[in-house]
Amino acid sequence: MADVSLNAIYKKFGNLEVIKGVDLNVRSGEFVVFVGPSGCGKSTLLRMIAGLEDITAGKLSIGGQDMTDEDPAKRGIAMVFQTYALYPHMSVRENMGFALRFAGMGKQEIEARVAEAARMLELDALLERKPKALSGGQRQRVAIGRAIVRHPDVFLFDEPLSNLDAELRVHMRAELSALHDRLKTTMIYVTHDQVEAMTLADRIVVLRQGKVEQIGTPLDLYNTPANLFVAGFIGSPAMNFLPATLGPVQDGRASINLLGAEDREISTDSLAVSSGDKLTVGVRPQQIRIAADNETGIEVSITLVEALGAETVIYATTKGGEQLLAVLSGQHPLKSGGSIRLTFDTADIHLFGANGLRLSAAQAVA
Repeated sequence: MADVSLNAIYKKFGNLEVIKGVDLNVRSGEFVVFVGPSGCGKSTLLRMIAGLEDITAGKLSIGGQDMTDEDPAKRGIAMVFQTYALYPHMSVRENMGFALRFAGMGKQEIEARVAEAARMLELDALLERKPKALSGGQRQRVAIGRAIVRHPDVFLFDEPLSNLDAELRVHMRAELSALHDRLKTTMIYVTHDQVEAMTLADRIVVLRQGKVEQIGTPLDLYNTPANLFVAGFIGSPAMNFLPATLGPVQDGRASINLLGAEDREISTDSLAVSSGDKLTVGVRPQQIRIAADNETGIEVSITLVEALGAETVIYATTKGGEQLLAVLSGQHPLKSGGSIRLTFDTADIHLFGANGLRLSAAQAVA
């Protein structure tokens, strides 16, 4: 095991700057996931750690050793790519042991390492098969096994499950999590799928346009997103955002006017706000419910209903044209074109300032 430290890392392709001063410390034995939209720099950052891309500026350390300009073979890492890249003419056994043979390792040691990895990945019965006789999930396990036999200090995964179907991705996520529990090795994983990030990571690094937006545990990012981008990216379905205006602040309290139709009174003791501030109110779809008869609520027109059995997903539009998505527990006799009133508890509101940064979770006045 080894820690990985990135200090003020930059990457340029000509005049194009794609990584912009990333600072990060991955602890030894930790499972860290890089997540973000396409083009945010997550795969480039992973390739810089692997030594497949040069570092324009900054310092990279692995296991306390400066690896900024070190040859990839000397970094103690093993990488699993999106494509399996297996040799079609070789058996599973030969594919897994090829890098060790190339490095001049003895036959007995190679056989022992391949057998150990095969048992771990349940490939024992497949060792003599060629890649064409394997399923997609089996091929990906062989690619992971090829990395395991090298006994690396750090595993790097570049979207390894993106070519698999949905059911197999769920299964492979569970296998990767169990593998990390057994090996206790430092793992850095890249994905665009925030569900993968939430289910696999000890910590998540959210990237956008080459910069780190937030680093934290999955629940830290879900419960206390640092800004509108993280709030909208982490969580499925995405958080709803509604425009709001803060009323007069008096005696540590103020009202928030939502959509010009509903007021919520909150405590402002811990908020750096002033009367009349324009805010964005965030609320997760799972926190929205149908308003009771004695509640004001927000009147919406239903545009789509997804009846999923255990829950009902409602896509709706407010009178002002804002989109609102609600995930209701259970089954509800709702249809597209109908109107309902939706509401949520003040304690479930996230507040963001005009600059997009998080202010707080709203606190209802007692």
